[in-house]
Amino acid sequence: MKSIVISSNSSGGGKTTITLGIIKALMKKGFDVQGYKVGPDYIDSAFHSRITGKSSRNLDLYLMGENGVKSSYSRGQGDLGVVEGVMGLYDGRGIDSECSTAHVAKTLGLPVILVISPKAQVATLCAEINGLVNFEENVNILGVILNNISESYYNLLKAAIEYNCKIKVFGYVPKDERLILGSRHLGLIQSSEIDDLEERVDACSELILKHVDIEDIIKHFKETPKYEDNFHLENKGLKIGVAYDKAFSFYYKENLELLSEVGELIYFSPLKDKTLPEGLDFLYIGGGYPEVFLKELSNNKTMLKSIKDALDNGQKCYAECGGLMYLTEAIDNGEIQCNTVGFFSGKATMTKRLQNFGYAEIEIDEDNKIISKGTKIKCHEFHKSCVTTEDNKIYKLKKTMYDGKTKEWKCGYIKNNTLAGYAHIHFLGNIDFLKQMIYSR
Repeated sequence: MKSIVISSNSSGGGKTTITLGIIKALMKKGFDVQGYKVGPDYIDSAFHSRITGKSSRNLDLYLMGENGVKSSYSRGQGDLGVVEGVMGLYDGRGIDSECSTAHVAKTLGLPVILVISPKAQVATLCAEINGLVNFEENVNILGVILNNISESYYNLLKAAIEYNCKIKVFGYVPKDERLILGSRHLGLIQSSEIDDLEERVDACSELILKHVDIEDIIKHFKETPKYEDNFHLENKGLKIGVAYDKAFSFYYKENLELLSEVGELIYFSPLKDKTLPEGLDFLYIGGGYPEVFLKELSNNKTMLKSIKDALDNGQKCYAECGGLMYLTEAIDNGEIQCNTVGFFSGKATMTKRLQNFGYAEIEIDEDNKIISKGTKIKCHEFHKSCVTTEDNKIYKLKKTMYDGKTKEWKCGYIKNNTLAGYAHIHFLGNIDFLKQMIYSR
């Protein structure tokens, strides 16, 4: 497969909109396109999936390791791969470029196109572009697409960039209200909540086909090798329930693939279904926005009771972030407080600022019957909520700060055969953790 990376100088530069437009433009030209997302984000990859009709895949060097990234990349299917970057090109896990979009591009040997939304700049923009080009060796920046500008401003910037910089100007996307995607406290609104997403992306693709030299871009997609994939599990014939709907949709594709190798995945909706599927051996409740769909979740009393009864009776379960919140007694979203499953004591409360953000490492520092003490797990946290509960905690999390100091906190609540925490975990980089959860007695 041939691929290319779409990056930017910062978050909010138009990466997601332009990536979706390019994907759709390529599809209109008859290509089978695979979407990828650098970093731990679930929402952007869901946008890709909705447009391509196939699951987008994350490429996160911290969570997955180099072999995990290469495995995930090689699992993609299509003629062309479009990799959407994260934050700015060189922004990664700390004050250097480790685990950044640039790091992933170098790891996979892929070229980069920058999407930049300039404002009141000309020569200074050229200085910024040259800074990005020259900041680090072996990052192959092909050129730029200028976003959200007028034709006259584009003509001025194109002349300036061609004069001052040694990269291509592939074109521009003009200002258009149809291209604005809504946002909320954790980022973009989910693709499943935008009814006219296809129409918006179609409009973007038409602008790209008109104002961007897509044929020239196609020429620069680079062929990549098929990397080795050693991440597989033995089929144990298990029935695995996965909560999946608008309230719970934050799942890495590879996590679900690994679980499907262990047995049969059975998807259910905490919003709409009355009870859990019968005969489950394992239950997986991922993250999402339970606070947004709080009334609907709370009103589904039979599902709340079904989950609580199952967990009280020893059902094996793993829940992340929004899944953890859902398993407490109640969620307070700042406007209303509603009862939820009630398996863990206490409640989850939405806050006005991020509680924990970024990559961290978990160490299991309490004896328990699910995960061995001393096990270390790479993870990512991003949440504007906190949980107050007296249930046992077995996670000790460590995050190295920019000044070299270490931030530590406790999480990872365990009760009966259920483990739940705020940390998002990618199983490709933590396959021993997954095996212990699935195979523990």
